[in-house]
Amino acid sequence: MVRKIYVTYNDVHKLCQESAPYILDNFKPHLMIAIGGGGFIPARILRSFLKTPGSPNIPIQAIGLSLYEKLPSKTTNGSSSSSANGAVEEEEHDDVVEEAGTQVTRTQWLDMSALGELSNLVGKKVLIVDEVDDTRTTLEYAVRELEKDVEEARAKMGSEAKTEFSIFVLHNKDKPKKGHLPDDILNGRYLAARTVGDEWICYPWEAGDIDQHDKMAEEAKKEQV
Repeated sequence: MVRKIYVTYNDVHKLCQESAPYILDNFKPHLMIAIGGGGFIPARILRSFLKTPGSPNIPIQAIGLSLYEKLPSKTTNGSSSSSANGAVEEEEHDDVVEEAGTQVTRTQWLDMSALGELSNLVGKKVLIVDEVDDTRTTLEYAVRELEKDVEEARAKMGSEAKTEFSIFVLHNKDKPKKGHLPDDILNGRYLAARTVGDEWICYPWEAGDIDQHDKMAEEAKKEQV
């Protein structure tokens, strides 16, 4: 059975708080792009810790990417259901484990018809935020497509200003990756708050019963003591 890690909202808050000084010192982002839905909450929390006195909040833009997943037909308690976006809705003691797929599709993207929106990325330092770097397929897609869009915007603007992308994730799974990131990102502009094994990470925003979720997280922490 695949081991599950239960992450609480407090855990996410503290991971963002802990990571913010490094991001400010090394990435200095002008704006963030959150990959939905796992990147939305970390990006919002992170913004509070990235704010510097006298400066406005760092803007957050959003893109939606879906990595098709193979879902088991049943679980050990015989009950599971899938939401409209393909995510599994677990019951209190459900043992569902999703398998990451290989095909990425856009469910939400920056407005390609609005040069003004894309021009906001040109010449900027952009921090891409997601919850987990699992197979790296989604992150590879996001970086590649955003870089392509920025290059098109630069050409239309006649600008030579370069855009610099960096990445922040709450968790990186220490496993062979299917996706690839540019060396300049991996070797200086990539930060995972925690690196874990190839376990299934249960985030609080996926929980059907948040009290049960927190209880499972607390029990797991006691076992580690």
